[in-house]
Amino acid sequence: MPLNYSKWDRLELSDDSDIEGHPNVDKKSLIRWKQRDIHEKREMRKMRIAQLKADIACNEVLKPRLQQITQEVEAQGAPHFSSLVERFKTNPSPEKPPTNAPEQKTYDEMLLALLLQVWEEAKKKGVEKDDPQLSEALVAGLKEHLVKFDEHQEKLRKDLAHEEEEQHKKITMEDLHEGFDSHYVPPKPAPPPVKGAIHDDKPKQKVTEIEVLNPKGVQSAPFNQASTSAAASSSSKPAEDDDELPELTPSLEQFSRLPLKGYEESWEFIKAHRDVYVPGASDALLVAAFRAQSNGDAKWAMQCVHQSLLLQYCEKLGKDGPSLFFRKMMSGDPRATSVFEKDVADTYAHLVERVRISKAEEAAAEQIQLVPENPNQSITFNVPDGPPPENLQLEGPGFEDVDVEDVRKALQMRWDVFESFEEPLQKALKSQSLEEVNKVLGSMSIERAEEVVKMLDMAGILSFSESGIRDATGKDAEADDEGDAGDEGDDAEESKDVD
Repeated sequence: MPLNYSKWDRLELSDDSDIEGHPNVDKKSLIRWKQRDIHEKREMRKMRIAQLKADIACNEVLKPRLQQITQEVEAQGAPHFSSLVERFKTNPSPEKPPTNAPEQKTYDEMLLALLLQVWEEAKKKGVEKDDPQLSEALVAGLKEHLVKFDEHQEKLRKDLAHEEEEQHKKITMEDLHEGFDSHYVPPKPAPPPVKGAIHDDKPKQKVTEIEVLNPKGVQSAPFNQASTSAAASSSSKPAEDDDELPELTPSLEQFSRLPLKGYEESWEFIKAHRDVYVPGASDALLVAAFRAQSNGDAKWAMQCVHQSLLLQYCEKLGKDGPSLFFRKMMSGDPRATSVFEKDVADTYAHLVERVRISKAEEAAAEQIQLVPENPNQSITFNVPDGPPPENLQLEGPGFEDVDVEDVRKALQMRWDVFESFEEPLQKALKSQSLEEVNKVLGSMSIERAEEVVKMLDMAGILSFSESGIRDATGKDAEADDEGDAGDEGDDAEESKDVD
């Protein structure tokens, strides 16, 4: 196979034999002049390329403007041409090409020079200002310049291509670049598990069992005081609180929003976000599904269940579980897809049932009940027999300054409140049974039960009373309390002695 050395043609090499000069001029000076000539030609070529690119870019801006001027003059005539010339002279736009050239002309100045040139060419052809053929002459001159414009632009592009080709014929320092670099890149650390994740590698609690010769005797033997106190303290210790529920991370929330059966999207998302496939991620998705279903967002709940089971299947398949699972699902294997989709449907149905049961338990637990504050207090109900009579009379001491109409309004209000209640509540109030009233309140919603209790208290139907006789001064009550406290202390001492 012949060797191809064409890749070395771009190298610019020279030796002493390539340099021929006058014998009175030293060779080192000739070499330096040769090098300087090469670098100067390169710089001039760079400047020439930059100038050509700037001219082409400027012409690309001017050409559509010149085409628009030609169309407007052809449609509106010579007066529009004069107005454009006047505007370019008096109020030109400051927009100009982005170059560092001193005294760079703006685009409007360039167009003004071109329009004046068209006008001068029309005058040379014998067309005066008031000539009816002036508009046609101006339009013809503009179109002629458009043709020259295209020809000049094409010439600039050819010159640019030629200069760039000459520039790339030889390899220079600017063409050098780093081909490859080999160094050690440490792998990224594994993402942390989801907050609140349940770890399977928790240390197991060690239980020490003491083997004895006579276990029945040990069981029947009385415990000493130390063991009794230790057992009491251990039994009185509250159980440790459950671990926090795993929460969704931002990446997991985005993962849960992916469409159902979108295995390709899920696979690409897992490859791009390593923090999705971590311990606790599937549990966090199930918790989010439960909350979403509780809030009525069934679509998101289904998506969370789908993505949670997707991660669980990947974990169960071992080290290469994700690639194996998604390869089967994306290939459309009917056995794999049917099993997975059935598992998703069953899990979601179980979740819906658990949410329903949870809501029912919460509804049963949240009830408004009337309960006395202490055993000596009783709750009664002052149920009115009917509306106040027409001839209402107030008798007895203390009613001299009471207005009969105020009393009538209060009794009428009590009756109206009682009549506004449902029939089961009216029957329970008439029975004077606290248990029946609580039963009716328990069947109501929390808001309705709170409203009913408030109305009972406002109308004076709800009454709290204490049994026994209370001294107005409070002395006897304090004495009774001290006596009760003393009795309780004696009882406590007595119970302690018995123990």
